[in-house]
Amino acid sequence: MAKLILSMDGLVLKEIPLTKDRTTIGRRPSNDIQIDNLAISGEHAAVVTILNDSFLEDLNSTNGTLVNGQPVKKHFLKNGDVVELGKYKLKYIAEQATSSAEPDYEKTMVLRPGDMRPAATAPGDAIKAGGEPSTPVQATPTAVGAIQVLNGANAGRELELTKSLTTLGKPGVQVAVIARRPQGYFITHVEGPTCPLVNGQQLGTQAHPLKDHDVIQIAGIKMEFFLKS
Repeated sequence: MAKLILSMDGLVLKEIPLTKDRTTIGRRPSNDIQIDNLAISGEHAAVVTILNDSFLEDLNSTNGTLVNGQPVKKHFLKNGDVVELGKYKLKYIAEQATSSAEPDYEKTMVLRPGDMRPAATAPGDAIKAGGEPSTPVQATPTAVGAIQVLNGANAGRELELTKSLTTLGKPGVQVAVIARRPQGYFITHVEGPTCPLVNGQQLGTQAHPLKDHDVIQIAGIKMEFFLKS
């Protein structure tokens, strides 16, 4: 289970396990992590946790939020990241990062040569999309979604979206996640100064439902989303 370690001036104040889908940080007592300091906004930031991934979002705070010294609005948290709010620091520890023999590259970037199979390859030969195999659950879309890259070095290659959460893009440039839900597939912008495009329209802050043959553009790469029969 991932956790945050709250400290000030090098003194550890507490450890907060990320057991909730949404953990709020701010000066008001209603927050999950209350920091009673005037430099902290009433509702300063939030950490959204989906499965083994966590995303930090600044809630339009007055003094802003830093991660590893850089101001952020949304940020895909990686093991060891340090979130700074005024004089306070929150270190993100992803304990599952040390439990796997191999790093899960698709957590940070799936658009790597070799990570996607050619579209003509039989389904049984598909390359696994990284991470530990998960137990199938009934609450998933009946049709399996996939993306096919339309340009760049991986043009023509395909990735099946069989995981509950697939991360796309380039960390530090533009990152989005595609979530597989009972209602279908949804894409959400999580990192980068600009949001990805879907059919030429820029995404907002909320999860956007994907339809068959939608064209996604992220970090300069165009890809088509489609449902496999």
